[in-house]
Amino acid sequence: MMDWKGKVVIITGGASGIGRALAIHFAQLSCRLALADRDAEKLREVTEAARKMSSEVIMVPTDVTREDECRKLIETTVERFGIIDVLINNAGISMRAVFEAVDLRVLHQLMDVNFWGTVYCSKYALPYLLHSKGSLVGVISIAGYVGLPGRTGYSASKFAVRGFLDTVRCENQYKGLHVLVAAPGFTSTNIRKTALTANGSNQGETPRNESKMMTPEKVATLIICAIEKRKNSLILTFKEGKLTVLLNKFFPSWISKMAYNHMAKEPDSPFK
Repeated sequence: MMDWKGKVVIITGGASGIGRALAIHFAQLSCRLALADRDAEKLREVTEAARKMSSEVIMVPTDVTREDECRKLIETTVERFGIIDVLINNAGISMRAVFEAVDLRVLHQLMDVNFWGTVYCSKYALPYLLHSKGSLVGVISIAGYVGLPGRTGYSASKFAVRGFLDTVRCENQYKGLHVLVAAPGFTSTNIRKTALTANGSNQGETPRNESKMMTPEKVATLIICAIEKRKNSLILTFKEGKLTVLLNKFFPSWISKMAYNHMAKEPDSPFK
């Protein structure tokens, strides 16, 4: 086990879901935290919960689509703590609409949050992570390995994040930087409730049964273990994760049909 006490960890999208679970877990490990999210009210709740665990925590309301706010997040963290040991790019949004019907502004929004948010934060944190020989983490999805129907913008952004971080890892392989790309399977979070429809409105209630999904707390635990082991990648769940990614390498057409049929069974599926 790594000694986490006093380590400085930045988490974007820290107000809910996997980000919140990571914040609470890191607080329990006595890390110093910088939590970022554009929902300031929920972010304050998570910050207060983490502080009750004797963790030194700052909250920095941040819209990751804005480069200046991402730079401020990094600068504020360094001004307070003097170092960065881990940056977890977790902020993200999803969508649910066929490409034929979707407003292209929805795809721009997906790329701005999921891809550019990761790029902006990583760019300004990189010098400090190189200095500390720390960890740069991106939370993607199985959709970053396999194109999911009805999620063109989501899959595109997650593929882009994976390619970006894999390249950053390659460029810095002799400098002590650790880069982890974490791909949870379907997780019981609010990301599907806030998923964008074809016109950019929020989907609302999730169409999927979340009772059998992995919990954010379990995902957070596995991500932290992967950081400790300095793994390059983490693909979660066997059937919907590891097996799907493996089979897609050898039977892409079959996986494509399976993905379509799986998504078409959702209530109010855009394919019906």
